[in-house]
This record gives sequence, C-alpha cells and structure tokens, in this order.
Amino acid sequence: MLSILIPIYDYNAFPLVSELHRQCVKCNLEFEILCQDDASVLFLDQNNEINNLENCFFSTNETNFGKSKNINQIVVKAKFDWLLLLDCDTFPESSNFISNYLNEIQKKENKAVFGGLLYESKQPQKEQLLRWIYGRNRESLSIEKRKQNPNKSALTSNLILKKELLLQHPFDQTITKYGYEDLCFLSKLEANKIIVSHIENPVFHLNLETSIVFLKKTQTALENLVLLYNSNKITAESSKIISCFVILKKLKLTGLTAFLFQKTKTKIEANLLSQKPSLFLFDLYKLGFFCTLTQIKQ
Repeated sequence: MLSILIPIYDYNAFPLVSELHRQCVKCNLEFEILCQDDASVLFLDQNNEINNLENCFFSTNETNFGKSKNINQIVVKAKFDWLLLLDCDTFPESSNFISNYLNEIQKKENKAVFGGLLYESKQPQKEQLLRWIYGRNRESLSIEKRKQNPNKSALTSNLILKKELLLQHPFDQTITKYGYEDLCFLSKLEANKIIVSHIENPVFHLNLETSIVFLKKTQTALENLVLLYNSNKITAESSKIISCFVILKKLKLTGLTAFLFQKTKTKIEANLLSQKPSLFLFDLYKLGFFCTLTQIKQ
C-alpha cells in the first residue's frame, strides 16, 4: 500500500529506516522502504544493515546521478500506488507519523500532502548557525503560513503523493548538482493544477552543514537557478530571487547590483559566518550572486 523512498548521500539512514519500519509494522501495513545511495563513500556498512529489516532495501549507484535522477530511479522501482519521499537526514517527530499519513491517503481529494519540517530548538555550534537560522525561519513554517502558498512552501523532504504524479511529472534530471530540485518539481505540479495539501506531521531536519559548506551549496544552487530560469523551466513567480531580478532588469540595474555585490561580498560573508548571521544580508547575497551569474552568462 505504501512505498517509502529515501535517497541517500553520505548519511547513516539506518535509525530513520528502523523507526519507519517499526511504525509500518505497528500499522499492520503493506509497505516497502527503498533506499538508494548516490555513489557516496560514507556509512555504507551502517546503511547495508537496512537490508536486514523486512521489506527494506538498500542499494548503491555505481556513479553519482544527482538527487533528481536518483529519486526518479527509485520511483520506477516502487510497487505501491502511494509514495512517501523522505530525506535521509530527517526523523519523524511523532510515533504516529505513518498512521497520520495513512489517514490522509483515505481522503480521495488528496494527491500530494506535505507534513512539515522542524529544526531542533537548541542552538547549535557557531559553525552551523547559518543553516539552523535559515531552516527555522524559512523552512520550518506554521501550517497557516504553508497554506498561503501551498506549493512554494512544500518540500520533498517529507512529501506523500500518488506514484502516477511522479511518473507523469518526474524530477528534472538535467539538475545534477545540489539545489532547487524541489522548486522545479513543485512548480511543475502547480503548473498542472496539482496543489499540495498541508497537515501537521513534521520530521526533524537533523544534519546541519557548517555555514561555510551551506554558503558554497547556496552558490551551486544559484547556478542551477540561473539555468532553470534561462531554460524557462520555472517562472519569475516561482522564486523571490528571480522576481527581484526581473524588476532590476527592467530598471537596468542588474549590472550595478552585481558590481556592488562584488564590492561587499567579503563583508557580507563575514557576517554570514559569524555568531549573528543576518537573513536579510543572506537574501541580498543570493540576489547579488544571481545577478553576477547572469552577467557572466551574457
């Protein structure tokens, strides 16, 4: 009845799979948990233990495909009509996590449901503050805020949906590096009039990158965003960065924005790596970096 799909990269997913397995058995549910590692090198011994759990399977790719293609491959393998997508570095808040989703499956009007994302309330080390602050303010949203922009505020780190949707609207496999896979996929659903429903059934996001790593991943993600925008795979309405860029472009200010970004980049980065990173400066950083990339592409 339910296929749980967990793409893995350099993370020990065995605790997550063990908990999901326990809940599925408790629900007396027909299920499978499919985990596929995207050619990473860490935690392979721990993740191989997944194969010792009934109806749970762990495999590894010989080469790195990127998250999008990795997910698409697991979708094809899934044998049930409902799929639960989970990031490997998450963990359910509730011991009724699976049963909560089973209740949603019974509602015929639902095609895709997002349960929400949480971050621990305890402040992490200084080196991880940017990722933690960003996650708590931009990803860990109340259900009221999520419902205001259903597809834009959803994430595929905790999303249950019909298999037919993923077969009809697969993840964009041209995205091979980190970033904006979710935005592209969920925007595609919205364009096809498939609106994500929202409930309170969150998972904790456990793996906090250092601020340096998160900043580098943000830069890589923005490179993806430029490609997606230039290829018309997402619209300006899908992204605040692109919306701001379009306004600056009309005012012929993208070149000036890129110039000012280069002048202030070092100082902004110093703040983002500090004990008090500013999300306002982070937004300016992303916009400036995006404008710089578009200047390079010209």
